[in-house]
Amino acid sequence: MTVRLGIAHVPTHAPESLRTLATAAEDAGLDDLWVWEDCFKQSGLASAAAALAWTDRIRVGLGLMPAPLRSTALTAMEIATLARSFPGRFVPAVGHGVQSWMGQSGMRVDSPLTLLREHLEALRSLLDGDQVTTSGRYVTLDAVRLDWPPTTPVPLWTGGFGPRTLALTGELGDGLILGNALTPEAVHDAVTIARDAATAVGRELVDVHATLIVATGPHAAERLAAELPQWGAEPASGIGAAGGAAEIAAGVRALADAGATAVAIQPTADEPDLAGLAAFLGREVRPRLAD
Repeated sequence: MTVRLGIAHVPTHAPESLRTLATAAEDAGLDDLWVWEDCFKQSGLASAAAALAWTDRIRVGLGLMPAPLRSTALTAMEIATLARSFPGRFVPAVGHGVQSWMGQSGMRVDSPLTLLREHLEALRSLLDGDQVTTSGRYVTLDAVRLDWPPTTPVPLWTGGFGPRTLALTGELGDGLILGNALTPEAVHDAVTIARDAATAVGRELVDVHATLIVATGPHAAERLAAELPQWGAEPASGIGAAGGAAEIAAGVRALADAGATAVAIQPTADEPDLAGLAAFLGREVRPRLAD
């Protein structure tokens, strides 16, 4: 089975816990570390930069940067800096942002889909080293070119849930990130929409990130049952796995069978040992995925 196994640093855990998790994930041989950017918790870019600096090999993904919060030129500068500093190890992803949070920030727009399209198109051109002049509904640039564009191609992932956003991802994105944990059936449906849209414009959407909420050790089932309502799900919904390596590996396989190429394990908010969980995933779960 070809599926990348990673772990997410969820902003229900304090920022200062990131270093321990990042180094433990790399030591465990995991493929990916994913950081979040939830309002008003932690900066995704600051977290990604720190994690990249603390590690040497592991890929660091950022999902998702809310487009309304960041100017396109600034986002391009930040992505390019990390891409040049850590070639091939940084995966940035942008999305609409949670609309209620955008409203709280004073950044909510009338058409999030239009903004995301304009943002993606201009951002891709800037990261490719082009000079960009555009005057859209939300994104306006006048002869902007990065002095230090990435030296190697940077994958630009996007994400969301609605069918129009999934179709836009297929049209413009290099990968699809499903920001919240979903059932395997929902992952399959989302992947189908995005990949069909990519095919329609002569592209191929290969990379898909999905999330599995996990609890292991004593009282794992009870801990998972307490966690899932925070994400609007019931314990039997299939978006989480509780138990040992066999149960967690089965959850990862189900998402991979649904179309995911990368699965991030999301610890519960009460996870007492992030480093231990990362070691367990590398030692016990990963070998089962090769069966």
